[in-house]
Amino acid sequence: MRIPVEDYAWGVAVANDLVATSPTVRAGEDALPGPIALADFLAGHRLRRDDPPTDEDVRQVHLLRREVRGIIETETAEQAVAGATVLIRRAGLPPTLERADAERWEWRVPTAPGARLADELAALVAIGVLGVVRTLGHERFRPCAAPGCRGVFADISRAGRRRYCMPDLCGNRVNVANHRARQREWSPIR
Repeated sequence: MRIPVEDYAWGVAVANDLVATSPTVRAGEDALPGPIALADFLAGHRLRRDDPPTDEDVRQVHLLRREVRGIIETETAEQAVAGATVLIRRAGLPPTLERADAERWEWRVPTAPGARLADELAALVAIGVLGVVRTLGHERFRPCAAPGCRGVFADISRAGRRRYCMPDLCGNRVNVANHRARQREWSPIR
């Protein structure tokens, strides 16, 4: 895998979605229970490998998921950078400068030949984390604002106002609860 350094948003999306698959976030249900779910996760993030995921890949990705969560929960930028640096060393090779087209050069982080799936994901996620710290700041690492949710995420939205780890799920639940509360407040007494 060759990871474009400039596209840290891709790595952040993988990191956020990976953390959101955890039973910690999903009320006890693991969204990556086996190789088929992991293959779907990879396909959903434009990640391809020659070999299909194995049970061992799933186990290693579950361990990576905990590491990524720990990095997003760090208290300082230095801690986040140190954690991402550990991740990138798992499969990453030194960055290279490669031609993107006839006029442009791009930084890339190649991964070692034969690197494990979890290690390649670690390198991609590390680029995302480092990109957020450098470009947007550590304050973009946040816990989910939904009551009862234990999710965390890196906010790369332009305005920096994202509040939920899974906007379609957590944000929608909060909106529905608020709507129902308003309806109860305004309904006539019978």
